[in-house]
Amino acid sequence: MEQGNINLENIFTTQNIIIYFVIINVIGFFIMWLDKRKARKASWRIPEKTLFIITALGGGIGTIAGMYTFRHKTQKLNFVIGLPLITVLEIILIVYWGFLK
Repeated sequence: MEQGNINLENIFTTQNIIIYFVIINVIGFFIMWLDKRKARKASWRIPEKTLFIITALGGGIGTIAGMYTFRHKTQKLNFVIGLPLITVLEIILIVYWGFLK
């Protein structure tokens, strides 16, 4: 590889993509725990927009798991429907681009 040239095939390897998804889902799980903890202490809260962004970046499994593990945001319809919907749409896109295209 020549200096100065970035080869995207070396960056977007299967291994790197898996590592990314593991990390973003751990972050999603952690952030749900953190927000629940802050809610109990009546402390500064993580904006709901941030929780949706983490889900949209591929952290849906982690945020959904955190939502139900910590019983956080389970009474909010936006989260009960929104997080799984985003996650399912992402899975459909991944399957389409990865296997059907």
